[in-house]
Amino acid sequence: MLRNGAAGGGGPAAGGAAGQRPVRVWCDGCYDMVHYGHSNQLRQARAMGDYLIVGVHTDEEIAKHKGPPVFTQEERYKMVQAIKWVDEIAPGAPYVTTLETLDKYNCDFCVHGDDITLTIDGKDTYEEVKTAGRYRECKRTQGVSTTDLVGRMLLMTKAHHSNIDEDLDYRKHTDNFGKGPKGHSPWTGVSQFLQTSQKIIQFASGKEPQPGDTIIYVAGAFDLFHIGHVDFLEKVHQLSERPYIIAGLHFDQYVSEVVIGAPYAVTADLLDHFRVTLVCHGMTEVVSDKDGSDPYEEPKRRGIFQLVDSGSNLTTDLIVQRIIKNRLEFEARNQKKEAKELAVLEAMKKLEEKH
Repeated sequence: MLRNGAAGGGGPAAGGAAGQRPVRVWCDGCYDMVHYGHSNQLRQARAMGDYLIVGVHTDEEIAKHKGPPVFTQEERYKMVQAIKWVDEIAPGAPYVTTLETLDKYNCDFCVHGDDITLTIDGKDTYEEVKTAGRYRECKRTQGVSTTDLVGRMLLMTKAHHSNIDEDLDYRKHTDNFGKGPKGHSPWTGVSQFLQTSQKIIQFASGKEPQPGDTIIYVAGAFDLFHIGHVDFLEKVHQLSERPYIIAGLHFDQYVSEVVIGAPYAVTADLLDHFRVTLVCHGMTEVVSDKDGSDPYEEPKRRGIFQLVDSGSNLTTDLIVQRIIKNRLEFEARNQKKEAKELAVLEAMKKLEEKH
């Protein structure tokens, strides 16, 4: 998901052959609480061309058309720029995508998911570029949405990152949080995200550690991935001229490889298996293992443990507090969004019936 020290997102994908002008692609959006769905959209968009520019809306524009954003615009700019498929960001992009904007950034076309984005008065924000034939569509990622993430925090359930079955409160939340008085919208509604090996491999770097690389191991839940995590990984990346960073994800990416379901304690077996030369942890509290032991006891014993200050004070707890503070506004935002989408669906249905 994140850059691995490189400035771009890889070699030419569609176009850009010798003698041809590189294909420039435009995406835009709020990119609030950046998640796998956002990253997957940008990955698909980048594959359609050679250079991807991502426009990010301001706080004022988002508040006007949707409701209050969770992250500030500066935080959202930084998160989007960190995604490895993004070549350039355009801060303060207008909420409605116009031909003027595409021409300003010399982009051939705009890419958006197969859902719909509406203005405050219920109009399609991509209508102009669609009419001009400068619009492309990619598949929306099912099972993950900002609506669901906000809903989890409003509910304050732990079911989404525990080993137990989802409790009744969470199931009730998934049934009702994104549901308006007239039913579910297929775009705003909450659904279950299912991970597959194919989805994972699309995000893998495919790079093996090379002789001379410094193999660095970091571990954590990386729950609600945010710029505090990005800042930490950037600082870790700067610890060596040739870093190869492995991120261990506890059950519930500047990285080169991911260990899924990593053990909470950094064991000798793990260190030896990946030939780890450095283990890093942020300035947050290290919670003891179930038996009361220090999960970093082994790397500390080997003298390869290092604390890294990310320079950011943003934590998942602070983000949750932002959500709770604006709870009523977020609930109203989701209901209004769903109502507009359902109105469009009804209009589309009537149009189809006429034909």
